[in-house]
Amino acid sequence: MIPWLAGDADFPPLELARSHPNGLLCAGGDLAPERILAAYRRGIFPWFSAGEPILWWSPDPRMVLFPSEFRISRSLKKTLRAGRHEVRLDSAFARVITACAQTARPGQPGTWITSEMQRAYVRLHELGWAHSVETWVPGENGDELVGGLYGLAIGQMFYGESMFSLRTDASKIAVAHLARFLGKHGFGMVDCQMRTAHLASLGAREIPRREFIERLSGLVKDAQPVRWPEQGAVTDWR
Repeated sequence: MIPWLAGDADFPPLELARSHPNGLLCAGGDLAPERILAAYRRGIFPWFSAGEPILWWSPDPRMVLFPSEFRISRSLKKTLRAGRHEVRLDSAFARVITACAQTARPGQPGTWITSEMQRAYVRLHELGWAHSVETWVPGENGDELVGGLYGLAIGQMFYGESMFSLRTDASKIAVAHLARFLGKHGFGMVDCQMRTAHLASLGAREIPRREFIERLSGLVKDAQPVRWPEQGAVTDWR
């Protein structure tokens, strides 16, 4: 049995997280902003499917991306330089998280981004903690949202949650702008949670959970919610 969070119970020590499934720490609690922020500050995140209790995770090792290590392929750089898209920050957060939830993914019959999770992260966005990066292209009836990602920013730490793409490279464009934006503003690390081949192709790599927590503790100190400028995306890809 894993620990159950009842009332205001605190999270258990990360050393109690299971190795199978990797990182499962505890269950229960709620998705109030205070609870979610406390979890992220300790290297814990919620991840569960509809019909399940809230499950909290802290895997070991941890997949991370250091902004300076983001890898831009020649084809992606060519796409970025072509400039046939526009990238905006925080202009359509609710649409991005909904699109992430609705995008079909190989091997995943449903989504973990339940309506409950969507409401929780939209609230965090309203409070200035959660952010979106969006890829737009011109359309017949105005600009079309064709890709993007969302996550949380706490101090100098960004926690990536999910991304979607309706056009070739649309989500990679958003990640490229995110990495450049975070590097410019002194962010030290992006939490990617679990390893995927896609993330590894972009420069993300695994580090031990102990190292992750050590780095994290210094990055989230004195954190305050921050509004991101809608037009704060990168425009020069020379």
